[in-house]
Amino acid sequence: MTIQLATASTVVALPEGFGSSLGRGIGAIVLYAIVGLVLMLLGFYAIDWTTPGKLSALVRDGKPNAVVVTASGMLSMAFIIVVAILFSSSDLAAGLITSVVYGLVGIVAQVLAVRTLEWVTKLDVGATITDDRFAPASVVVAAVHLALGMIVAVAISDFSTLFATAS
Repeated sequence: MTIQLATASTVVALPEGFGSSLGRGIGAIVLYAIVGLVLMLLGFYAIDWTTPGKLSALVRDGKPNAVVVTASGMLSMAFIIVVAILFSSSDLAAGLITSVVYGLVGIVAQVLAVRTLEWVTKLDVGATITDDRFAPASVVVAAVHLALGMIVAVAISDFSTLFATAS
C-alpha cells in the first residue's frame, strides 16, 4: 500500500512503511543525541577533573586561557564522539552500545594522552588557565587537545573498520 499526497499539479506516492521508517529514524536521532550529550558531559567532567583548577568556574569568570583549553577539550571530545557514532553498528541497539563503549574508551584515552603530553612538556596548566591575561601556552594545550582528539577518533574508526571486516 502506498500513501499518495496530492498537490495542485502533482501526486507524490510515498513508499509503504514510510511513516514507520521516519519514526524509527527520528527515534534513532534522539537516542544518538542523548548518547552524544551524555558522552560530552562525561568528557567535560573528565577534562575538568584532571585539569588543575575548576574549569567551569574559571570559564564563568572569563579567564581567557581556561576558555581556550576548555573549548579545545570539548571539540576534541566531539571528534571522538562523532566518529564513535559514525562507525557504530547499523543495528540501533548495537550501534548505541558501541557508540557508548568507543566514546568512553576514547575519552579515557584522550585524557590520559593529554595529561601525559602536558607532563612531558612540563607545562604548568594550572597556572596557565588561572591567569587573567592570555598565555600563549594555552594555545599549545589547545593544540594538544585537538590533535589527540583527532588521533583517538581515527583510531576508533580504524579499529571499528577492522572489527567490522573480521565479523
